[in-house]
Amino acid sequence: MKILLPVDGSKSALNAAKYVAKLTKELSSKCSVTLISVHDDVGLGHVKQFVANSVIDDYLREVSEKELKGAQKVLDTAGVKHSMVIKRGNIANEIIALANKEKFDLIVMGSKGRSGIVDAIMGSVAQRVSNNAKQAVLLIK
Repeated sequence: MKILLPVDGSKSALNAAKYVAKLTKELSSKCSVTLISVHDDVGLGHVKQFVANSVIDDYLREVSEKELKGAQKVLDTAGVKHSMVIKRGNIANEIIALANKEKFDLIVMGSKGRSGIVDAIMGSVAQRVSNNAKQAVLLIK
């Protein structure tokens, strides 16, 4: 079973990583897990005219690596082998595109991410992914 685990550094995403660690231990079949971190750079539009793309790329990579650390630690502690992907663009679209391209069986993600109050019930990214993905989507609180 191929599992895609979107991570944004939120408590919900960390809980999803813990669930995946538990799930892979309980499944007798071999599982592969890929962590993905996506940053939407639309908010950096005004900065792009003053800063080189390579500087923006380096900054977003640093932020992504920081956000991925908690989930990596959970999976490492559980002995779950995993890979990581860092993307830039529309978050939901990038998650779905990778899930389709790499033929993932399941997407496990936190139900709410960083945005908090705006998406009090279910995060907008989680909602878009669950509504548009071809794969099964498991949302974790």
